[in-house]
Amino acid sequence: MSSHPIAQLQQVLDEAVTLGIFPSAQAVVLHRGVQVFGGVAGPVTGDTRFDLASLTKVLSTTALFLRLWTEGKVGPETPVARFFPGSPVGDAGATVADLLYHRSGLPPFVPFFAEALTSTPELLDPACPSATRARVRDEVLQAAARTPLAAPWRTRTAYSDVGFILLGEILARVGGAPLDILFSRHVAGPLGLGARYHRLTDFPTDGLVAPTGATRPREPAPGQETMWGQLPSRPAVLGEVDDDNAWVMDGVSGHAGLFGTAVDVARFGQAILAGCAGDAAIAPGPLWFRALATDPLLPGSTRSMGFDSPSEALSSAGHFIGDTPPGAVGHLGFTGTSLWVDLRRSLVVALVTNRVAHGRKEVRIRDFRPVFHDLVVDSLGLDDLTPKAHG
Repeated sequence: MSSHPIAQLQQVLDEAVTLGIFPSAQAVVLHRGVQVFGGVAGPVTGDTRFDLASLTKVLSTTALFLRLWTEGKVGPETPVARFFPGSPVGDAGATVADLLYHRSGLPPFVPFFAEALTSTPELLDPACPSATRARVRDEVLQAAARTPLAAPWRTRTAYSDVGFILLGEILARVGGAPLDILFSRHVAGPLGLGARYHRLTDFPTDGLVAPTGATRPREPAPGQETMWGQLPSRPAVLGEVDDDNAWVMDGVSGHAGLFGTAVDVARFGQAILAGCAGDAAIAPGPLWFRALATDPLLPGSTRSMGFDSPSEALSSAGHFIGDTPPGAVGHLGFTGTSLWVDLRRSLVVALVTNRVAHGRKEVRIRDFRPVFHDLVVDSLGLDDLTPKAHG
């Protein structure tokens, strides 16, 4: 094993598995485009795909928005009402930018899957016809469009899965293909990513997937215990998306659904840095800079277009990442995944775990993430932006 202090990251990952914080993990750290750490912990390999959960919002949805913006097919000021006329969010005047900045007024979460499983329990059958899954997917989109606003438009930042469900459909329509096809064509292909959606009607059979929940539907997350009643259920199938709303959408949505490795996540993080430096594989530099800037309309927001940035309080990024202008961008995923990109340090940290396999009430990942990210920065000698010599 290397004597470099960053080798401590492997020990930290292994200890977290031993403590039961998560069953398995992969982590990749890139500095100035060079991989300085890559590790796995638990019963997985570097090729095991993890459910990336809400990292889908940046790797797929935000990246596709940037690509289609570059092509002139959509833009920040494109009105939601063009695609969902008569919807509360459309009638309020919301734009694509409002969905990206999470300021549309839509609520964070609605259990659309509860109605879907009640009306169509045959969804639980792995042999459910593709036509049935397609019909239910359309019904979920219609229900998302009918969702009442939880707050007035552009008055506050409120992270919203519902907004990204609608945004994913908008991009599919302007892109002229399903979201999973667009992702493969415009993001995974150009960037050399192995990440993909696990569409239920085109299900992968290789089994190289880290497990998440034990049942379908999943147990409620903390705070969701009273949001739906008793539903038909069955044991989980390995490789099906953890998020129940994405699941009833045939595994393909703008808010969740991607599976991939830490290498995939890190390569995307490096693509952000490359885009800012002029690489137009996804979008030209000026569009990246506009997308990564924090919301200009709501002072104090940590949100940019699709991405988040470290808050003034201790965030998952730790004490150092993003502490110097131009800061950092990143995102978290409910299953225990994260990406942080420090724009000043040219540092990318991808951490993917399946912490939900221990139950959705296992939330010690919240304490683990900042410790892990601080160790990354410190072990590279970047805590004061001046490299330190290591013996």
